[in-house]
Amino acid sequence: MTDGSMSYREKAYALLQADAEKIIQLIRVQMDHLTMPQCPLYEEVLDTQMFGLSREIDFAVRLGLVEAKDGKALLDRLERELSALHEAVTKKRVR
Repeated sequence: MTDGSMSYREKAYALLQADAEKIIQLIRVQMDHLTMPQCPLYEEVLDTQMFGLSREIDFAVRLGLVEAKDGKALLDRLERELSALHEAVTKKRVR
């Protein structure tokens, strides 16, 4: 599908998905290294990225470009990834 044949709705959702994927990559790098306890700055970056994405989603929903349920699904996916990271870090601390 070319850019010319994509609707604004499709473009908006694709951009939000791309931003979500960037955050997921940050989370996965953390999971690979499990460095969160030693790097609070990284957690701040993740929190800031998550907040920024939530604002992007809110804006797209308010414009009618993205359904609220689809935006929520993106954020829920990220929350699950973050939960997995925190669980992995917690398990590492217990060892």
